[in-house]
Amino acid sequence: MLAFIIPLKSAKVSADWEKTSALFERCLKSTCSQSSDQFKTIVVCNEKPSINFHNKNIIYVQVDFLPPEKETHKIARGLTDKGRKVLKGLVTAQDFSPSHVMTVDADDCVSNRLAEFVSRNSNDNGWYFNSGWKYRENDSKIYIKSWNFYTLSGTSNIIHTRHLNLPENPEYNRGYGYYKFYIDHQRVRQAMQDFNAPMRALPFPGSVYILSTGDNMSGNEEKLSFSLFNRRKISQRLREEFSLNPLNSQQ
Repeated sequence: MLAFIIPLKSAKVSADWEKTSALFERCLKSTCSQSSDQFKTIVVCNEKPSINFHNKNIIYVQVDFLPPEKETHKIARGLTDKGRKVLKGLVTAQDFSPSHVMTVDADDCVSNRLAEFVSRNSNDNGWYFNSGWKYRENDSKIYIKSWNFYTLSGTSNIIHTRHLNLPENPEYNRGYGYYKFYIDHQRVRQAMQDFNAPMRALPFPGSVYILSTGDNMSGNEEKLSFSLFNRRKISQRLREEFSLNPLNSQQ
């Protein structure tokens, strides 16, 4: 079974909570549209968003974490909050005994093929997403990134739970060894290699990295390239696989 873990920022630090909630709802639909029911979606949040979508496989975990006070850099503050919430999600996931876990950024979308693929390969160490999609909100086109997608997006690694190495009483600290397994997404592949547990490339694009939302945390959006050679029309099949519908169509 695959456990998706979605850390959701607080309304207190969101630039636009209504839009954050709409992006999250679309993300949630993508995790819950799996072709197999062998999954759980664990959402760790301060405030539970008011959305219309519900599914029996969603578990909400509300926390009272305060926005980090010691971090002075915007991105570092966001990553600290995200790290604490992901760790809480990993601890919660243990109650459902998943074979694998995957961190999903709350504004991204994932393929509906993931849970079934994991179920068929439940003993594998995990997979990094070498390929994936880049999508600018409200664009009529989408862009394929055919290599090193995992260095770009945080929604890009699936890890077997036997390799999480969680301590008995886990507390978030960027210096702890298990930090690199779920926050430094671009280093997960190497970390697993060093752990003598090599990951394989997922054999299909596994997620869509959503951009131009007005609330992205990565800060690297202006550095991304969008080549005409990598541009594709958004087909109905692709929309269905990733639940990639316009935000204004959310019901």
